Amino acid sequence: MKMAQASMGLIGVGTMGSALALNIAENGHDITLWNLDPSTVDALINDAGELASKLTKSDSIEDLVAKMAPPRAIILLVPAGKPVDMSIDALLPLLSPGDTIIDGGNSDFRETQARTAKVEAAGLAYLGVGVSGGAEGARHGPSMMAGGTAKTYADFEPVLQAIAAKFEGDPCVAHLGPDGAGHFVKTVHNGIEYADMQMIAEAYGIFRDGKGLAASEIAPIFRRWNEGALDSYMIGVTADVLSATDPKTGSAMIDMIVDKAGQKGTGRWTVIEAIRMGQSASIIEAAVGARVLSSEKETRVAAEPLLSPAGEDPVVVIDEQDIESALITGRVLAYAQGFRILLAASDEFEWSLDYARIAEIWRAGCIIRSSMLDDIASAFRSDLPHGRLILSDHFSKILTDNVGGLRRVVAGAALAGIPVPSLSAALAWFDTIRKARGFTDLTQAQRDYFGAHSFKRTDEEGNHHGPWH
Repeated sequence: MKMAQASMGLIGVGTMGSALALNIAENGHDITLWNLDPSTVDALINDAGELASKLTKSDSIEDLVAKMAPPRAIILLVPAGKPVDMSIDALLPLLSPGDTIIDGGNSDFRETQARTAKVEAAGLAYLGVGVSGGAEGARHGPSMMAGGTAKTYADFEPVLQAIAAKFEGDPCVAHLGPDGAGHFVKTVHNGIEYADMQMIAEAYGIFRDGKGLAASEIAPIFRRWNEGALDSYMIGVTADVLSATDPKTGSAMIDMIVDKAGQKGTGRWTVIEAIRMGQSASIIEAAVGARVLSSEKETRVAAEPLLSPAGEDPVVVIDEQDIESALITGRVLAYAQGFRILLAASDEFEWSLDYARIAEIWRAGCIIRSSMLDDIASAFRSDLPHGRLILSDHFSKILTDNVGGLRRVVAGAALAGIPVPSLSAALAWFDTIRKARGFTDLTQAQRDYFGAHSFKRTDEEGNHHGPWH
């Protein structure tokens, strides 16, 4: 069964679902739609223009299945967690062997593994597909990371390639492995996204609070950076955001936005899974922590007059080039941490992830797309020392050329009392990974002292204890 032969349905016609439905319809497929709030389906069809003839409204999940001829392919774009399970439970008694359920949401990959087993046990096929790019990507071409059996993916590859973003003609979609592989890669993608956004915000904070620049003065800096080594979707977004004016007040739009954010879970999942696998995700963890602290707005307002030393406002003596270098270094290290987590997961779950291909499908359509990804793909296709991105000839030179800027930025920001948690974590990680002899010898000695845990010696094999025993 090829997807071109299957009838298609979609459950969850929200912002992403509506955009993806139009993308699918535009690529020649009829699609049957159901949403808990039926008015969203009505609005989509009314506004679809010439594509409306390819969109069919259903009144219930039962009606959706009844209106579709087998073999059926039903896409779920509902919130992660219980709504996905509820949708699957409603579909299982209605579907037939040969039908396929596709979860296109931000699901926890461990839940995807369990759902895959459950759906396949019922004689159906299942794909867990991470979709990146937001509503614009869903409408005009997302980056998609698929997990499931190779056969199920092959059946659906033609249409997935058709609706995917293209980078110089190459569709930004790939089969990455069985069951939860696609959703795991999407989770790590989102973790890197957290880190990138936080480091950019920290650079903005230095310009605003350390140098006293207005948003309209900072925007051109990001615009210039987007023409160089930092060329990326998020740097362009930042320039656009800082250039925008609030239509209600005439002020910079950024100055009218409350500095308080939540999180949907994928950044936290990345950190949790990294720890489970014994990997460091310190830059991502710092970004997650920054969002957590941002939510404590009332505490921060109360703390400012109590915990701020008396004196003049801090002045940061850091030039623009150093801040640019700090972001370049931080971005390389965030990618490096993310790919190291992917490597650990691939080993643990025997996924055989293709890291070069992952970098390639992130080059268009997704939020973390940047000019670095071509070089990351090339690095992974070469003989990469110890499988580590930072040890490649290309990226080791970028790091050594730019880390001085990161060091001066972190030091200057610390002296001025400006928080740069992700940039600080990036520098600490860099300094740790490049130090042949670290400080854990003392930690091991302490553990042996109070718990007789033993340690390895530098001159003998085996486990040893210190003279304190």
